[in-house]
Amino acid sequence: MADKHTDEQQNVSTTQQPETSESKQKKNDSPTKLILKRFVRNKLALAGIITLLIIITVSFSAPLLTDHDPTRTDMLNVNAEPSDEHLLGTNPSGQDNFARLLYGGQVSIQIGFYITLIVTVIGVVLGSLSGYYGGRVDSLIMRVTDLFLIFPFLLLVLTVVTILEDTSLLIFVVTLGLIVWPNITRILRGSYLSLREQEYVLSARAIGASDFRIMRKHLIPNAIGPIIVNATVVMAQMIILESGLSFLGFGIPDPTPTWGKMLEEARNLGVLTQRPFEWFPPGIMIVLTVLSINFIGDGLRDAFDPKSRSRR
Repeated sequence: MADKHTDEQQNVSTTQQPETSESKQKKNDSPTKLILKRFVRNKLALAGIITLLIIITVSFSAPLLTDHDPTRTDMLNVNAEPSDEHLLGTNPSGQDNFARLLYGGQVSIQIGFYITLIVTVIGVVLGSLSGYYGGRVDSLIMRVTDLFLIFPFLLLVLTVVTILEDTSLLIFVVTLGLIVWPNITRILRGSYLSLREQEYVLSARAIGASDFRIMRKHLIPNAIGPIIVNATVVMAQMIILESGLSFLGFGIPDPTPTWGKMLEEARNLGVLTQRPFEWFPPGIMIVLTVLSINFIGDGLRDAFDPKSRSRR
């Protein structure tokens, strides 16, 4: 009996132990601070941010790193080997490959960013309207979304790009942005369908808050996690898509340099084994950029939803 009484006292004392400073700190931390702490603990996400920042810094510092114009042709110096003047040699038009690598990075990154921006804006607007109002509004938006999803994505992109003969950077970005939005719209709609039934939304509606205020103050902030994570996925996909289209000859036309365009030029030479400096640098830049963005996206997903790590 004495032993049993002693064990009960120990259990009571254990349950009544004061909270540690670490647990108190976690309770006092704001949601933003907790998300940041979880993100910082992800080593791959931090490596992705550092790598992406280095790539962006180097690409947009091109005027400081090279004196060559990536669009200037020199027919007397075509297919030159790497040298002190041309670090990565020249292409069949006599253009400096190192300059094209740096300036092409600017174009490829901007394409990914601006398409992601267009897709996110369209997705947030349509997804918010569809998920919040439901009914006929939801039915109309979802039917348009399904119409876009019926067609094979790559075939639809190739068809549109082929029809637009003079594909400038602006037209290319806007065209892809108007095609890629359905997925993020459906994801945000699903988030809104659950969020709109929460007590804080019903309370805001009961006190007379407008629909726009409810969406702006309550729904979008609580759906920011899926929005940001899917934005990183879209950006990585668009960089790969632009590179693939340029490789197939359907991307940004000359003389604008892109990483995909450099791969196409190397393929047309037909000497990939003898001239790795033509295709390896742009290829590794595409791989590093996409991997970095994907690592950042994984880190953000775990940070916004800590249960996602345990489910994998």
